[in-house]
Amino acid sequence: MTCIANKKTIVTPSILRLLFPILFIIVLVSLESCSNPNEHKSLEVESLKDAFEKDFYIGVALNGGIIDQSDSTSLNVVKKEFNSITAENIMKSAIIHPKLDSFNFEMADKFVALGKTNDMHIHGHTLIWHSQLSPWFQDIEDSLEFKSATENHIKDLALHFKGIVNSWDVVNEALNEDGTLRNSIFLKKMGADYLSLAFKWTSEIDPDAKLYYNDYNMTNPEKRQGAIRMVKKIQEQGIKVDGIGMQGHWHLNSPSLEEIEQSILEYSKLGVQVAITELDISVLPNPWDLEGAEISQNFENSEKMNPYTKGLPDSVQIQLANRYKDIFNIFLKHKDKISRVTFWGLGDGQSWLNGFPIRGRTNYPLLFDRNLKPKAAYYSIIGLKEKFDQLQTTN
Repeated sequence: MTCIANKKTIVTPSILRLLFPILFIIVLVSLESCSNPNEHKSLEVESLKDAFEKDFYIGVALNGGIIDQSDSTSLNVVKKEFNSITAENIMKSAIIHPKLDSFNFEMADKFVALGKTNDMHIHGHTLIWHSQLSPWFQDIEDSLEFKSATENHIKDLALHFKGIVNSWDVVNEALNEDGTLRNSIFLKKMGADYLSLAFKWTSEIDPDAKLYYNDYNMTNPEKRQGAIRMVKKIQEQGIKVDGIGMQGHWHLNSPSLEEIEQSILEYSKLGVQVAITELDISVLPNPWDLEGAEISQNFENSEKMNPYTKGLPDSVQIQLANRYKDIFNIFLKHKDKISRVTFWGLGDGQSWLNGFPIRGRTNYPLLFDRNLKPKAAYYSIIGLKEKFDQLQTTN
């Protein structure tokens, strides 16, 4: 829409009286359509990490191009905006431990070197996960042999990165939605003890690293209670669990703000820190009302499910910005309980949500657009933080 017209038009007073109501509506609509989603660009702020420096780490998941520094544009944004990094894929067992008797540390070593050089908090993801699993795990039939191999896998990784990796997702996604244990190969071969053993083995090698349990849909009441029971059982054995990772694969309208806040409060009662991990907010329709990030599910392509191929409308851009602002308001309210907030990707074009749960979609879930420019959502949380600090100073 053209927002300003410069043509001269002569009208009589009677015509003006008739047209005034219509003109008033047109002006309102024009103002709305020309509203700038990045209206907070005038805010004086250096970066996300500087804005939240006194509250919690601001992290981002790195892909291979950033880690090997071939994508220098993305790398520069990461250095400027974030003070914590997580490897999106290269520390998962299928990549870092492809064969029983050999590790591939090349990319992981580049990852930690990047973090160390730039004085970043380095988070390891992940030691135990049933998905993206090294094939050799499946080849071991004997339970005792499987247990020994799992112990060696954990201890070898923890030892290699001892004193460098600051925190680990020790176990990832071990729960079903009803809070029971997922029937993974680890449960089948080792029983429920694999959970406590994983934390025990990691802490034996690197007692200074912070150890987390990480999962999606952690705002789901049944799953939340299952996670609380699980962590309590580990703690009762005298084994430390330092934190709960709440994956933030959320949507514009779910989970509710109340569910997010209640979950943070419930987990913190365990005496652990809460990390908001894998944060991205999908703006696209959610087929089957799928919640979270069950990696094994995928769907056929559909135009109805991919409505924003030519760009995100300003109205949705503003909705996304408000959603991020509301969520970060909760984080700031409970900043004493939160150790880290990590976005699952840098820019919209790099997000895994372009291929999940439907391949080939165009999603816009992050703070930076496909050109790595800050979006309205970026400025919304910066503006929120400035207002929060002003209130703190006043009070």
